[in-house]
Amino acid sequence: MNIKELAKLLDGQFYGSDSSVEIRGVNTLHSATDSEASFLANMKYKDDLRDCDAGVILVALNFPDDQANEKELIKVADPYLAFAHLQRHFHPSPISSGNRHPTAVIDPAALLADDVDVGPHVVIEEGVTVGSGTIIHAASVIEKGASIGQSCIIHARAVVSHGSLLGDRVILQSGAVIGSDGFGYAWSGKEHLKIPQTGRVVLEDDVEVGANSSIDRGALGDTTIRQGVKLDNLIQIGHNVEIGPYTIIASQVGISGSTTLGAGCQIGGQAGVAGHLKIGDGVKLAAKSGVMGNLDAGGIYAGSPAMPHRTWLKVSALIVRLPEIWNQIRKK
Repeated sequence: MNIKELAKLLDGQFYGSDSSVEIRGVNTLHSATDSEASFLANMKYKDDLRDCDAGVILVALNFPDDQANEKELIKVADPYLAFAHLQRHFHPSPISSGNRHPTAVIDPAALLADDVDVGPHVVIEEGVTVGSGTIIHAASVIEKGASIGQSCIIHARAVVSHGSLLGDRVILQSGAVIGSDGFGYAWSGKEHLKIPQTGRVVLEDDVEVGANSSIDRGALGDTTIRQGVKLDNLIQIGHNVEIGPYTIIASQVGISGSTTLGAGCQIGGQAGVAGHLKIGDGVKLAAKSGVMGNLDAGGIYAGSPAMPHRTWLKVSALIVRLPEIWNQIRKK
């Protein structure tokens, strides 16, 4: 599309001399060519504008005109969000067409919409239902009685265990395991006795689960991931956890069983959350935090044990001074 069309698509305002230039993709400020768009979402990269060859650059509404350096600009409310929309335009989601690879094993009692794509060596067991527009890639396994909604993408080697329920537009990245057994054992005095895990996993609409992440089924009842939740790679979600809508969780986080996270939380990488806790709506948790108690809604927390972020900053400042403080104490 040309720059004029691009500006209309993004509800932006063009500032420049030629809006007829054709744009064929998006790239970084450093690498973009004159047939590509780029974006400035963080002003610490503003010096890169000087040598940027992009055909047009997306900037914020308050971007200073005197820093344009005669570049073609489109001013938008949120450059990063505009970049996301533009990427989705140039790289739309694949559309299924009903292709079924001859090596796929599909039980006759499974019910698949006519346009569902099934890749090589996929296994789909008895009683499975798969909605229209869904694509199931190579070597994935959909176990007995699982249900997958419309327009989902199941990447290679993902597993949807028996009875799991996936809503519409769910994405499972490669190696994701939905509905593995919860970690439940009872000590008999001689051995750890395994407790059958009889619940389900429910993923609501627009959930994405990253590569090699695992979500355990409920011991009794469901493990529930609400609408719009985004999970990064290598995440472990324990049995009977509930994650509120539009929460986003970075890589290598572990959430123990029966904990509830509210809506719109943001969890940094390698954080750990103990079991049977309640995390309020809108909580922000810094990377590597260790949560051992309930957290109030809207708070920002860090450290292990997790504490209010301002407190953690003071604690961190004191830690590096401990040798000095200790020496002062000893002298007294």
